[in-house]
Formats: sequence, structure tokens, C-alpha cells
Amino acid sequence: MLEGNRTVARPKITVKKKFFYLFLAVFLLSTLVVTFFGKKGYVDIQRARKRYLELQVEVNKLTREKEKLEEEIKKLETDPRAIEKEAREKLWLVKPEEKILVKSKEKQN
Repeated sequence: MLEGNRTVARPKITVKKKFFYLFLAVFLLSTLVVTFFGKKGYVDIQRARKRYLELQVEVNKLTREKEKLEEEIKKLETDPRAIEKEAREKLWLVKPEEKILVKSKEKQN
């Protein structure tokens, strides 16, 4: 077998193909960038998902607070002792025969 100078012929890439590959690469890169960072992209979706979870927590907290206030309203409408308690604590009301003792705060040395 004779082994001489053999050159492997490479197919030549034409200018048209180079522009096509360049266009394809730019198109794919821009599509990738828009997919992740564009409006309604992956980053926006993750940000919206985080905000949604925060709002869900806030809604649950406000729902519990609403239920607590509704229960308090129901007590105030039906229980006279609850009304008296609220009047004493929040409005500082006292019965005519009661006396109020006020403790003074002493300075600590």
C-alpha cells in the first residue's frame, strides 16, 4: 500500500451558509434572552409566583383577623359582661361606687 500525501478535502462553507448560521445563532440567542428576561419571561414568572405566595400569606392573616373581630362583635352584641370589660379597659369607665387606685412608677437606682 502506498501512502502518499493525501489531503482531506474539506467542504467549503459558502458566504451564504455563514450568514445563515450567523442569523440562526443570533435568532436562537435572542429567543433565549427574551424567554428568560423579557416581559412575561421566566424571571417575571418567578417574581410573580413569589408575590402570589406573599399575598396568600397576607390573605390568610387578614382572614384570621376578620374572624377574630367577627367573634368579638358577636360577643359584644350578646354578652353584657363583654361590653363592661371593653368599657373598663378601653374607655376607662368605672361604676359610681368604685374607687381607682393609681400606682406610681418608682425610679430604679
